[in-house]
Amino acid sequence: MFKTAQNLIFFKVGWIACILFAAAGMPLLSLLSVAVVAGIHLARVAVPAKEALFLLCAAGLGLVWESVLAGTGLLQYVGTDGGDWLAPAWIVSMWVLFGTTINYGLSWLKRHWIYPVVFGLIGGPAAFYAGSKMGAVAFGDTLVAMGVLAAGWAILLPLACLISDVITDSEWFEASGNARGKRAAQKRSALEPVHITHHQALLHG
Repeated sequence: MFKTAQNLIFFKVGWIACILFAAAGMPLLSLLSVAVVAGIHLARVAVPAKEALFLLCAAGLGLVWESVLAGTGLLQYVGTDGGDWLAPAWIVSMWVLFGTTINYGLSWLKRHWIYPVVFGLIGGPAAFYAGSKMGAVAFGDTLVAMGVLAAGWAILLPLACLISDVITDSEWFEASGNARGKRAAQKRSALEPVHITHHQALLHG
């Protein structure tokens, strides 16, 4: 429970810092705040390589989705021109930041497929609305943008959970360790019969 709370606290602090720096026209500091939180997170997880891969996948999802939103004019991020077809780096980094919670603070979302759907449906638009109030994003049409955000997050959050499970359950980044273990076991099994046979030979003269 304590680790879960820590994870969510780090996320919230990073989220607020990222939004405030972006709204103030300091996107590099937004990226730095996310990098610090992500770095602390990776230093504390059991398999950093797997978690890092998932965070990269989260960034990929964010880049595509946020670029669609920006390019269609539904959203305009601070420091960008309307109709830009590439989302700014700071908003993509927010997906990395959110990704740090999927296997930890928000791991309960994986208990049933409906949880991430409902959470995304409500939480996605709510987060962006809060970001707009802090001056980091503006909506072309608020109601339309809220509807699109709700539908998108209701799909993307379950997808993120699925990707996380695939990576977590895979043997990626464990292959070398498993191979070494198998080779060691094979050496032991190869040596044991020789030892037993030699011992038996001594007993029977």
